[in-house]
Amino acid sequence: MRFEWRYTGDFPRKLRSVLRENGVTNSLIKVSIYHGGAMYINDQQAWAVDEVQPGQVVGLEVPNEGGNPTIDPYPPEFKIAYEDRDYLIINKDAGVATVPAHHVSVQDSLVNQVKAYYQEKNYPNQVTHVATRLDRDTSGLVVFPKHRFAHAILDRQLKKHQVRKDYLALVKGIVKPDHGYIDAAIQRDPESFVKRKVDPNGKVSVTEYWVLQRLENRTVVRIRLHTGRTHQIRVHMAYLGHPLLGDSMYGGPEALIGRQGLHCFQLSFWSPFKHNRINVKAAIPADIQKLIHN
Repeated sequence: MRFEWRYTGDFPRKLRSVLRENGVTNSLIKVSIYHGGAMYINDQQAWAVDEVQPGQVVGLEVPNEGGNPTIDPYPPEFKIAYEDRDYLIINKDAGVATVPAHHVSVQDSLVNQVKAYYQEKNYPNQVTHVATRLDRDTSGLVVFPKHRFAHAILDRQLKKHQVRKDYLALVKGIVKPDHGYIDAAIQRDPESFVKRKVDPNGKVSVTEYWVLQRLENRTVVRIRLHTGRTHQIRVHMAYLGHPLLGDSMYGGPEALIGRQGLHCFQLSFWSPFKHNRINVKAAIPADIQKLIHN
């Protein structure tokens, strides 16, 4: 796969510097040098130390990636929220795992389904890169970069907290503040392999929320993550005294909904390939809508 940019600077620069300005990582440059890729200046193959003149077009060719033979394909059943050459964004149903688990007999996670989808489409890159994840019982948007360059770009934005993810949550009881921040470190619960808890010795974790609607015994809340810890929303809302409906692990009542009432409905990040932000929304699923409107 080949990527190209026109150098708009005023002075000559090394090719590697121009590529880095466009989001190319050192690891991608190494791939182009040692693993079958190539770099170009005006369609002529070049080295990283060669000089680029103002107005010239630079190019990076990254070799295609073969699929992981240890991942079994599974017939795709997902809903596509957005797709272009570089990113596939899926609106995941509740009850579907994002990545395969070793203890289940049928490997039907999104990763398995995306592998089958890539095979059907005969895409040049067959590795199922996954950049964002959701718990099995959380619905909403999950991003699959379609090649290693797209994955590196998004991973860098995630680490710098530049990817905006908004969630709709149904929580127990009435949340009184209209808006708030939960700044409480999270770490693994030593008594459980899966469960997390708030602890000052944990990793920095920040969640922002806005109350959208107060109902008789529950509150509809919009949530934005400023960090990305495992179970962060579930842990923080329980810590606030308002666990998610249906979240038995963290004390949420189960009678009203058969899974945790959490849906990632909006996602936004910068695409250097399109030179603009990609903004994607996912409709609120029926089980959550029922509890809001009934």
